[in-house]
Amino acid sequence: MYARLGVLYLSALVTVFLSPSTLAGKADGEWRHHGSDHKSSKYSALSQIDATNFSQLEVAWRWKSADFRIPEASLFYTGDYRATLLMIGGRVYTATSHGQVVALDAGTGTEIWIVDPKSYEAGRPNMNPLQTRGIEYWTDGENERLFVATIGKQLVSIDIATGRLDPEFGTKGIVDLSHDLGPGDFDIENITHGAPPIVVGNTVIVGSKIFDYTLNNSSPPGHVRAYDVRTGKFKWRFHTIPRPGEEFNETWENGAWKKAGNTNVWSMMAADDELGYVYLPTSTPTNDYWGGMRHGDNVYAESLLCLDAETGRRVWHFQTVHHGVWDYDVASAPNLIDIEVDGELIKAVAQVSKTGFTYVFDRATGEPVWPIEEREVPQSSVPGEKTSATQPHPTKPPPFERHGISEDDLIDFTPELRAEAVEIAKQYLLGPIFTPPIVKGEGGKRGTMVVPGAGGGANFPGASVDPETGILYVESQTRPIGMALVAPKPGTSDWEYVIAYQPGAGPRGLPLLKPPYRRITAIDLNKGEHVWQIPFGSGPTDHPAIKHLELDSLGSPYTDVVAEGGILITETLLITYLSKTDELGVKTPGSFLRAYDKANGELLAEVAVDQRLHGAPITYLHKGRQFIAVAAGSSTADAELVAFALPAAR
Repeated sequence: MYARLGVLYLSALVTVFLSPSTLAGKADGEWRHHGSDHKSSKYSALSQIDATNFSQLEVAWRWKSADFRIPEASLFYTGDYRATLLMIGGRVYTATSHGQVVALDAGTGTEIWIVDPKSYEAGRPNMNPLQTRGIEYWTDGENERLFVATIGKQLVSIDIATGRLDPEFGTKGIVDLSHDLGPGDFDIENITHGAPPIVVGNTVIVGSKIFDYTLNNSSPPGHVRAYDVRTGKFKWRFHTIPRPGEEFNETWENGAWKKAGNTNVWSMMAADDELGYVYLPTSTPTNDYWGGMRHGDNVYAESLLCLDAETGRRVWHFQTVHHGVWDYDVASAPNLIDIEVDGELIKAVAQVSKTGFTYVFDRATGEPVWPIEEREVPQSSVPGEKTSATQPHPTKPPPFERHGISEDDLIDFTPELRAEAVEIAKQYLLGPIFTPPIVKGEGGKRGTMVVPGAGGGANFPGASVDPETGILYVESQTRPIGMALVAPKPGTSDWEYVIAYQPGAGPRGLPLLKPPYRRITAIDLNKGEHVWQIPFGSGPTDHPAIKHLELDSLGSPYTDVVAEGGILITETLLITYLSKTDELGVKTPGSFLRAYDKANGELLAEVAVDQRLHGAPITYLHKGRQFIAVAAGSSTADAELVAFALPAAR
């Protein structure tokens, strides 16, 4: 089945080095930004680790998170450790979940310095879990800095060589991010920061993470802020919920802009350094599922925004969902890639989304590379709601996820399972993508079955691209979910309706829909066509009701986490991982680190790891030796960085 399959449980540390490889001059071997580069390619030209030796990977070093040095009374629940590492000049840099920043020797994992801005002492935001997903690197050729936006509303500038805070930046190296959001009546405690900022030219740009499950219409607006990279002086603020006199303010009808919140950039950003443009993915406004207090299209929610990084001026935008009521945040960094379409060279930007669509534009002008059609969609029956009559549908590339649900989509492994699935589905309103939620009990239904679900499509790991071929790779999941609206308990909310999730499971604990349930798709952006698509993971093939059918891989439904990881592309491989729980269908610690042929999706090799991997994998070259490194574990006891490499020559 596999061209090469090795299973190796890992524990030993490797301390000696491989002789210099033939990669010299092919790539500098560094990983300078969250997505490898500002284009968010997540690509490296390194090829020392390939199909012939991937199964031989061993643990080269581990570093236990410094969060465990914080007094227990100050620790917050942070969930899975998801920070992305950087590698610059022979050192690995990253953040802990609590916002500490560390420098390690890239070959051994030995700690060089650590800085703790003690953001956790600034008061706990009203959200759970808290996470710091990464840091940003900047240099002007003379000075080198790392920037982190912390859970305690801090923007911190750190000297990369010493780990000292930059005394010229803000107040002793820190800008207070509880300011500069502009006037408004909102709860500032509901805002924090998790994704890395991004530096374009002389400007450091910061998004925000806003708790969106409060029961009151008082969340902060997700306005994007920018500061001078050297001094920390406030430069500009872009109103993602437009103010009076600004374009598209009228899309927030009846003064909805005064109270609506969120519409924030909580995920990662991308930039074109030559153009001086930054690209921002935005989220759903409050509340995620009922828009009775925010009639209109709600521009710039659930959009891709292109801003001039120096001034904050809007260059262009595209709204992927009008007046969203499905929690279809644009949840990942866009990918910038140069492509050739019908003989024309295009500097493009591609944005994957929870909708299962890939939206592709000329990144300078915002013109769609292929037509995006406004198509009529079902309308809401919820009192006070007013959904959009149409929604955008890209004509190319094809969706990478299942869209909507009908009886034809229900599992049919056996006639008995099919009949049970039909009976379950009768409890729900079924329909195409963008079928709105209903009030629970309407028409005798429990709710609307939404596909992809709010945790489906492409979530924050996003996509990766090969700049040599113009092929985009995206991991996605279907995750159907029943959505119903209910009246809140008296005195708990100023909204008329709040979400009440309904189960999306099928008969006997199997999925409700036909497979695949999770997939990896390769998309040729030169043609707007799928190159290949594979189920990602075996899925429930060993379930007693279907084991006798001896089915091929079905794709593994998420059973342990909402989303994790990401795809690393090298010269020859597609590298990612799968939790053992998701793959084996039973609660099992650890992960499978996997290599696929990026040309056709064939599984080439896997390595069994004794730790749960969670962060985005990166690769780098240090003293002639290629490493793959990733964050692992959780806040409970075992958060750590793990680096893999081939056995060292003796």
